[in-house]
Amino acid sequence: MDISRRQFFRVSGAGLVGSSLVAMGFSPTQALAETRNFKLARTTETRSTCPYCSVSCGLVMYTLGDKAKNVQSSIIHVEGDPDHPVNRGTLCPKGAGVLDMIHSPNRVKYPQVREAGSAEWKRISWDEALTRVARHMKADRDANFIKANDKGVTVNRWNTTGFLMSSAASNESGYLSVKVARGLGMVALDTQARI
Repeated sequence: MDISRRQFFRVSGAGLVGSSLVAMGFSPTQALAETRNFKLARTTETRSTCPYCSVSCGLVMYTLGDKAKNVQSSIIHVEGDPDHPVNRGTLCPKGAGVLDMIHSPNRVKYPQVREAGSAEWKRISWDEALTRVARHMKADRDANFIKANDKGVTVNRWNTTGFLMSSAASNESGYLSVKVARGLGMVALDTQARI
């Protein structure tokens, strides 16, 4: 078959246009029009705070579930809260990836303890965890509490334990946390906002 250069370009161009139209959805068959369902249409919107850093950006979390008894809803989408005064709807890469952290199989959801000399972590109940923390704190405070300094001045200090407050907590709970820690005599207090 003898074909000129001009005819070759015409045939190639027609083939390219035809295949492009088919790839874009223009096909000789009948097209069915259908609207896609909005992903967040049946979700419940909950406002929260980003757990990562001290900026405390606002989050809007969308959960899917029918709120029936014994049905656990799941978080399907997280975005920045546009009404939050700190971030005004924007999120850093860590905050934007908070959904991955929520659904991570490596996320620790329950208290665990590794006994002295053991290489294994074992799961314990919340009551047992809080009891252990309270017992260790009391033993340390009883052993290291300083009632008076070397000059006899009452100081009521507990220098061997520190307390770190959460930056995601409200001002009221932060105030109460400081009051409890100071009431126990702790001197080393800080907030995650300064880290």
